[in-house]
Amino acid sequence: MNTLPTSVSSQDTADEWLWGWDPTPAIVSVWANDAGQAIVWRRPEGGALVREDARFRPWLLLASLEDLEASGVPYAAESQTGQNTGIRYRELHGPGALRYVVSADRWRTLEQAITRGASQRTGVRITRLQQLDRHARHILPPDEQYLVATGRNYFRDLSFAQLRRAQFDLETTGLDPATDRIFLIALRSPEGAVGLLEAKGDDDAAEASLLRRFAAAIQRIDPDVLENHNLHGFDLPFLHRRAKQLGVSLVLGRLAGVPLQERVAMRGTRVPADTRAKQGGESADEAEGHTSAATMSDRRVRFVAPGRECIDTLDAVRRYDFAVRDLPGHGLKPVARHFGLAGPERELIRGDRIHEVYRTDPARVRRYATADVTEVEGLARLLGGAAFALARIAPRRYERLADAGPATGVIDPMLVRTYLRAGEAVPAYASTDGTVHSGAALHLFTSGVAQRIVKADVASLYPSLMREYQIGPRSDHLGALLMLVDRLVQQRLAAKARARAAAPGSDEQFTQEALSAAMKLVVNSAYGYMAAGEGLTRFADVHAANEVTRRGRETLRQMCRALAERGVTLLEADTDGIYFAVPTEWSEADERRVVDEVASLLPPLVRLEFEGRYAAMLSHEPKNYALLTRDERLVLKGVAFRSSRAEPFGEQFLRAAIECLLQDDVVGVRRVFVNTITAIARGEMPTADLTSRVRLRKSPVAYAGTRGDRREFAYEAMLQSGRTTWRIGERVRVYRTTGGGRIIDEIDDELRLDDDPRDYDRAYYIALLRRTFATRLDRAFTPQDFAVVFADPRQLPLFPSGIEHIRPIATRIDEEWAALAEPAK
Repeated sequence: MNTLPTSVSSQDTADEWLWGWDPTPAIVSVWANDAGQAIVWRRPEGGALVREDARFRPWLLLASLEDLEASGVPYAAESQTGQNTGIRYRELHGPGALRYVVSADRWRTLEQAITRGASQRTGVRITRLQQLDRHARHILPPDEQYLVATGRNYFRDLSFAQLRRAQFDLETTGLDPATDRIFLIALRSPEGAVGLLEAKGDDDAAEASLLRRFAAAIQRIDPDVLENHNLHGFDLPFLHRRAKQLGVSLVLGRLAGVPLQERVAMRGTRVPADTRAKQGGESADEAEGHTSAATMSDRRVRFVAPGRECIDTLDAVRRYDFAVRDLPGHGLKPVARHFGLAGPERELIRGDRIHEVYRTDPARVRRYATADVTEVEGLARLLGGAAFALARIAPRRYERLADAGPATGVIDPMLVRTYLRAGEAVPAYASTDGTVHSGAALHLFTSGVAQRIVKADVASLYPSLMREYQIGPRSDHLGALLMLVDRLVQQRLAAKARARAAAPGSDEQFTQEALSAAMKLVVNSAYGYMAAGEGLTRFADVHAANEVTRRGRETLRQMCRALAERGVTLLEADTDGIYFAVPTEWSEADERRVVDEVASLLPPLVRLEFEGRYAAMLSHEPKNYALLTRDERLVLKGVAFRSSRAEPFGEQFLRAAIECLLQDDVVGVRRVFVNTITAIARGEMPTADLTSRVRLRKSPVAYAGTRGDRREFAYEAMLQSGRTTWRIGERVRVYRTTGGGRIIDEIDDELRLDDDPRDYDRAYYIALLRRTFATRLDRAFTPQDFAVVFADPRQLPLFPSGIEHIRPIATRIDEEWAALAEPAK
């Protein structure tokens, strides 16, 4: 285990490791290339834009110099003065495997020399550095090479409000850029003015003129950031394809004459396998060898506008929903409604009818497009702060951090920068010794319905244990991960305090809250970083991770036992917190006192805090529960109650039934069940509410090859609906008919049909209601009562005799309670 340095100088060092060492303020974009040219755009104090041109030496890390030696190309150590060689190296110290920083004036000089030597050494023709053993090299894209080498980061001394952000949205005649056109573009300026650019005709010349006017408008308003929802999945790829077909040089960035560039990305649009990324170097995944030949044949890219950051609010929505799991979908319109960004007068048009409506009522489409960019701005402002804050600490471009994972996308670059700054060799990916990672602690003490609920929050349990017991990766001999975690926790607490002290609704409050949220994200990922499987992170250590989980189980057990001894009924406990029910005579002061008493028993850096009170809770399975707040709002957690693949009617039923259940209204639960069955049986349920969302994982050719042996419902529904072509990874909504299945096209999560066939299999969906959804309430009743509440209303009275006397129950899980009483091992 590593020991965290405690000297004043180590704290100063930790600040450098966390923030970088170059204090250059207000960087809003960086563009670098293989030729060693870097352009930095800054906006000091949110004012006028400043451009800086710089030179840097492209570099990579190598485990040895044997390929350089075999190449015959002259090279020399950086310390050797008077040597006129293009390639230089610096040897790092310490036990790490990657101990040579090799650089040249141009990336191509490095690549040609090293691949030539590797080809001679191995006898295999090697043309790209990515073909080398990934344990023997570390390669970054040019902009990250520049940021790591200089110690610079984005957005120092700049607030989110000081960025110049613009939003745009395309309206197209269809979804295929090979055949469909762009006929309208909504563009919202950083000052909030919305302009509508429209094609003056239906031919190539009119669309080409529209694209040129759009590019000119971008140059005129000169934003630092371009934003839209599904920007990388639709708008930028569509623009790029249309501009290419029309022969338009679409320059959306700040470099004159440079159109959109490509970079390889895990989530992006698919491109032909013979297309190479244009932004000199690869994505981190490709550069580190994560892309196999099969993956490269199905390559995905994102488009880049040099000098501006392209932010997709869909990335922020996905990140947010991964943490809270309470969004109704990921499309712009349902998310905007969820956050109160869309008013009741918001214009709604089905995506596949927008062009049709435009022909007869263009004003309606103009209102629709204006609402889109207005809502995108609000969504980016609401959810974009975390990525903005991450860009202040991690040496990656802002737009890359917007969709990066916190472990490999944030922590790994910071640790590599730290080791290079310290002059220390970087570890290679560690091989596993076969040790299995032990799971986190998770307890379900009581299932069913309980009243008067309290949640005690275990604040960042695993990072706290890492700090308390100095548990870090063995390969991290600098103790960098522990130091970063410790510093981030301190900075997060300071940011939370500054947010509380700031004026409500102010830019300062927003900036500090975003900084706190970003640091929490990284801190909570530190344990997962250590626990990552073989080859995923450079400092993985399953033994250290297992020690953290062992102490986590021990600490959680200690908290649960102490709470139970004080008279509460434990419901559920995991590393995020503990839910328990309290006696009816307790006041809030009693609840807080008990939590404080238990917190005082814990190690100093482990914090247990009173988080909230709830009226009632339905505990179904571990991490699958429903809460009723004191003001009667329903909170659903877990895939049992919320899943993107579940049929909407089932989730609607669960929400309504659980709300009744938690208010002790069993008759109301029955009423919801009966009404749902009646709506299906009479054909009153909209077809869209009966669809399930599926991802197509087989191509049409692949499915045709297996169809004779096994017919799969989703693909059969595609064929029955007349769809003979589709993309791997495409998501569609399918439903069952009496004769098979059909699909509904899903556009921006809007599924309502103008001409609803209502041809669904009514008997199937009635059975599905009871078999799949009603059974998620079975823990709240005895088997006999459950049978009464959910009896088929077509065979029994709508409200069977005695139902008014049925009450929800809670059941102790004896095994968990017995284990709690056993001595710790």
